[in-house]
Amino acid sequence: MEENQSYSTIVGNSNWSSLNSLIRNGALATRYYANVHPSIGNYFMLTTGQVLTTDDSSTKVWNVANIARSMLAAGVSFRIYAEGIPGPGYLGGNTGPYLIRHQPFAMLSDLADNQKLANQHIWPFSQFATDLANGNLPAFSFIVPDVNDDAHNGTPQQADSWLQTKVVSPLSNDSSFQSGGGGVLIVDFDEAVDSDTTHGGGHVPAVFWGPAVKTGYSQASSTVYQHQSMLRTVMQYLGLSNPPGAAAAAPPMSEFFVK
Repeated sequence: MEENQSYSTIVGNSNWSSLNSLIRNGALATRYYANVHPSIGNYFMLTTGQVLTTDDSSTKVWNVANIARSMLAAGVSFRIYAEGIPGPGYLGGNTGPYLIRHQPFAMLSDLADNQKLANQHIWPFSQFATDLANGNLPAFSFIVPDVNDDAHNGTPQQADSWLQTKVVSPLSNDSSFQSGGGGVLIVDFDEAVDSDTTHGGGHVPAVFWGPAVKTGYSQASSTVYQHQSMLRTVMQYLGLSNPPGAAAAAPPMSEFFVK
């Protein structure tokens, strides 16, 4: 997940050279829009199919249908890798450049009310490299850079470099992201700049990359996609039925995949 940037200042912009390389080698949704301003509602839409709140300072725990609940029920492995948290299972609030509003799983009752499950599924980002090196990545990884590395506080160049160095390059060497593999990397932005309220949260890029993704594909349909479509698409790819909330009726993003 990246933060608070607009489509027009990302796609084709040299500040995002690595991401644009990913676009050239993957697929780009050109009609993708965030749901709301500010951030928190978009993160909840991506995980629950509902905005739930637009209060960025809220730490309320929500007992609603969500992707974590579906993965737990189906036995699908998953981990949240959050940069800046002090240790596994961290359910506390903001600490340093880590913001809980960018980590919605810590506010969903399935993990927030069960420390044992939180310990299993919420990890500092440093664990991502370890799991990748050991061939132990879960079926679903949700990567949360801190605000210095997600383009929220830091520069676009810093976010772009972090993405390439910490995520794209390491994944490139993994068998799941080589020919015949099933790995998919999704780079999504929570919202555009505040002045862009198109479809609620503004125009942002959504980028897909991996062996199952069309190469060099730019959206051909006129479909308007939002975060509920991303949630539905991810759940379908994981073999999970009954996407929650608005994801149930959202158009799936199948045009970006080869199968």
